[in-house]
Amino acid sequence: MDIARPDIAQKKRRRRLVLGATAAIVVLAVSLGLSRLRPAAPTVDSTVWIEEVKRGPMLRQVRGIGTLVPEEIRWIAATTDGRVERLVVLPGTPVKADTVLLELTNPEVELAALDALSQQGAAEAALAELKVRLESQRLNQEADLARVQSESRQARLKADTDDVLAKQGLVADLNRKLSAVAAEEMVKREAVEQKRLSIADEAIRAQLAVQQAQVEQRRALARLRRSQLDGLKVRAGLDGMLQQMPVEVGQRVAAGTNLARISQPEHLKAVVRINETQARDVQIGQPATIDTRNGVVPGRVARVDPAVQNGTVTVDVALLGPLPKGARPDLTVDGTIELERLANVLYVGRPAQGQPETTVGLFRLLPGTNEAQRVKVELGRASVSTIEVRSGLAEGDRVILSDTSAWDAHDRIRLR
Repeated sequence: MDIARPDIAQKKRRRRLVLGATAAIVVLAVSLGLSRLRPAAPTVDSTVWIEEVKRGPMLRQVRGIGTLVPEEIRWIAATTDGRVERLVVLPGTPVKADTVLLELTNPEVELAALDALSQQGAAEAALAELKVRLESQRLNQEADLARVQSESRQARLKADTDDVLAKQGLVADLNRKLSAVAAEEMVKREAVEQKRLSIADEAIRAQLAVQQAQVEQRRALARLRRSQLDGLKVRAGLDGMLQQMPVEVGQRVAAGTNLARISQPEHLKAVVRINETQARDVQIGQPATIDTRNGVVPGRVARVDPAVQNGTVTVDVALLGPLPKGARPDLTVDGTIELERLANVLYVGRPAQGQPETTVGLFRLLPGTNEAQRVKVELGRASVSTIEVRSGLAEGDRVILSDTSAWDAHDRIRLR
């Protein structure tokens, strides 16, 4: 028969409890260890852009795209209405100031010019006739004055004679008095005639001035009509190159319509568009270089547009050197403006998402490993390809400058 042994069963239960407790402790320890482990760093392709932090002089520059523009541009506008009859010169042709670019026709202008010329001739003829007539009247007035002066002298002589004879008793005293009165009357008549001649001269000048004004008016009208007639032959008015002629044969144009654009291709400037966030430090007089893709030309900032258009600021750069071959108006160029030279600063290549005067997170390579750790970096003044480091990095550190936004959730990455 079986003998009951309760101690053996108790040992088995105790062993199971110990084994279960041990297993639970092991599971708990493993779980706790796993919870404290950091997630594995993601692996990154080693072709990322890595650059070393340096200390030394840094040249601050801004860059923009622009075009070459003539310093002097003249639009030739129509001076009168007309129809385009003929295009004499085509765009791209060198022209002189008196070169006829195109011809317009307008019968009304031609008729008005002839009518104005006829009115001018009539006014000039009327002026000539008035001069002759007034001169004849003046001569008659002078003749009357001369006659009165002669009679006045005769009266004075007779009065003097009668006065002498009367003293000798040869002429009655009444005759002496009558001769004296006649002489006084002739003196008064002579004064009146002198005054009439003076008034006649003033009247002549006034009438001639009125007629002369009419003649000048007709001449001015004739010059205007003649200039309108001459304006039907549109001339360049400037030595240079014909750039544009936005009209066609047979087209009707109104006065003031732009017919042609003339420029001087040997005198060009660069108009560069700088991003508004980078243009705040651009000042007149700063040195610049213009790359025409056929050569580099030095220049200097001549004007900064105070307005912002489409997120850019327009900067005019005066070219100081000879233009390379192929330089022509509207040619696309790259402009670089030198803002300042920093003597001794800590700098690094400009990160993909690094803006000046901001704090960004950059991955710094750990020495002796293929891992990189994210650090906070305070950036300062920026240039085209470099940016100042104010804090967060030291000279000799190597950082990743490529776009790392895909790993924003990680503080460490591993290079493959």
